[in-house]
Amino acid sequence: MQTHNRTEESLLAEIEELKRKLHTQEHHPHISHKQRKRPSAASLWVLGFLTAGIIVAAFFTGYLPQASRQTALAKEAAEDSAALPPVNVAIVDQASGKSQLILPGNIQAVTEAPILARASGYIKTRMADIGDRVKEGQLLAEIDAGELDQQVRQAKATVDQANSSLEQANANLKQGTTNAEMARITYERWNALVQRGAVSKQDADTYKSQAQALSENVQALEKGVAAAKSSIAAAEANQARLVELQGYLKVRAPFSGVITLRNIDTGALVSEGSTLLFRIAQTDRLRTYVNVPQADSTSIRIGQPASLKIPDLPSKAFKGTVTRTANALDPSTRTLLAEIQVANEGSLLLPGMYSEVSFTTPRQEPPLIIRADALIVRGDGPHVAVVGSDGIVHFKTVQVGRDYGDTLEILGGLSKGEQVVISPGDVVRENARVRAMPVKFKAG
Repeated sequence: MQTHNRTEESLLAEIEELKRKLHTQEHHPHISHKQRKRPSAASLWVLGFLTAGIIVAAFFTGYLPQASRQTALAKEAAEDSAALPPVNVAIVDQASGKSQLILPGNIQAVTEAPILARASGYIKTRMADIGDRVKEGQLLAEIDAGELDQQVRQAKATVDQANSSLEQANANLKQGTTNAEMARITYERWNALVQRGAVSKQDADTYKSQAQALSENVQALEKGVAAAKSSIAAAEANQARLVELQGYLKVRAPFSGVITLRNIDTGALVSEGSTLLFRIAQTDRLRTYVNVPQADSTSIRIGQPASLKIPDLPSKAFKGTVTRTANALDPSTRTLLAEIQVANEGSLLLPGMYSEVSFTTPRQEPPLIIRADALIVRGDGPHVAVVGSDGIVHFKTVQVGRDYGDTLEILGGLSKGEQVVISPGDVVRENARVRAMPVKFKAG
């Protein structure tokens, strides 16, 4: 190496001497042409070879060792990097501006009613069964109640009897009124005779007493007529009640719907007000009740669209609308009761089905999202392992929000763009150096 350096120095000295001589000749024009020494071709060739030799020597003595050192350093760095334990990391991302809220619900009919017997008797005929679609007013069953028919006839006879009593009371009143009028006239005549002294005052007073008695009798007869009229009204009301009960011997559908329960058959004995005959429900439009957590209760509004999914029909989504809310939280569960109505297209939905109701709600401040398997739960709270740009691991305490199963909301403790370790193992320790292996992750 020293020999090459000395050769290079001597060649550089000769080149500098030749340059100096050429410079001297160019700056002294008074020297004659003969005095100037023109460099020979051999000198030029020697100068060229010397220059090429210097360049080649510089290449072998300078560039190649430097390139070799750089290659060795890169190899050492790659070996050091490969020697570090690899860990999978995911970039902390921010959730979208809209939140997907999924809640469980039970499907119910909008209108559902039990049909009970309103008259006692035996089922004469049954015209409907489970699953039958019926129209409003359609005949479902007939009840045979012979006793009720007898009660109706008895009530009619009671009404006729009351009418007869009224007629008799009117006749008595008429006769009493006539007698009272005759007594009054007789008293007036005798009173006139008393004034002329033709009869005694005692006789006039007797007729006066008779007239007053007959007048009071008329008032009593008038009250008897009023009582007879009241009896007629009561008898007619009882007759009307029994006649109306006769109408309930024919059981009809109160509204259009589907028979969901049939509890009787032909010949069965039914009791008024206690025997359940049928249950009918409207299924063209159904409703689902869901309990919305307190954190999301302010984002549920009447008229808000919702989507229903049935686990048995994974490819079918039913569009619904929030029709009403309780406007108050249940103090025991801290949830808001909301009703969602949905059209039963194709009659695929049935009352009593389990459903998953999905809402899309806006979020003012979308939280950060990480993968669920990045969370580390310790005695002092939840943590995540973060890999810095220098490859060093640090543990951070985080505040966890909603749990979506495969992802988690982080409300505090992390920043967007940080690298969190996925499924950290034993090699992930505080201040440990690792090799980060990015994993694709998209926040929901």
